[in-house]
Amino acid sequence: MPFPSSPRARSGPRRRSLLAVAPAALALTGCTGGDSGGPAGEGSSAADRARARAARDSEGLLERYDAVIAARPGLAGRLRPLREEVVRHARAFGGGRKSSPSASPSASPSVTSSASPAPSATVPGNDKDALAGLAAAERELADRRAKALGGVPGELARLLASVAAAGAAHVYLLTEGDA
Repeated sequence: MPFPSSPRARSGPRRRSLLAVAPAALALTGCTGGDSGGPAGEGSSAADRARARAARDSEGLLERYDAVIAARPGLAGRLRPLREEVVRHARAFGGGRKSSPSASPSASPSVTSSASPAPSATVPGNDKDALAGLAAAERELADRRAKALGGVPGELARLLASVAAAGAAHVYLLTEGDA
């Protein structure tokens, strides 16, 4: 006799599955800053521009994490793993050479202010709003990267897709996660 199904059905991904899938997806794509896999010439320069923009965007997001950690030190333990992934993303795109995986704001790379999705100096006064601001920045960047997939060569498209998926997992962990 089969067991009856649970009366309450769960919708959406579970936190554990997201935590398990995001690093695996990054490992499968390799997160390398190597050849974009496209032909040399005009397409290559477009891929180089897309890669440089993605690196600047990741560095801008890194500045936001640093600002929130500096303003809200109680969130540092929760944000440090996500920040470290953002550092790896910037490096995968060829940026972030000066940034270290520490959570100190002084370790952030020097980047132009236009690379940041929003002013990094403005951090909300409470933890919930600070996390919501980071989640909004992650969501906007992940959406922008997903839209850029069609205009870049294969290897760069795979890297953008992987980092966009990681950004979506970060949004979930920032908004829904009870860490």
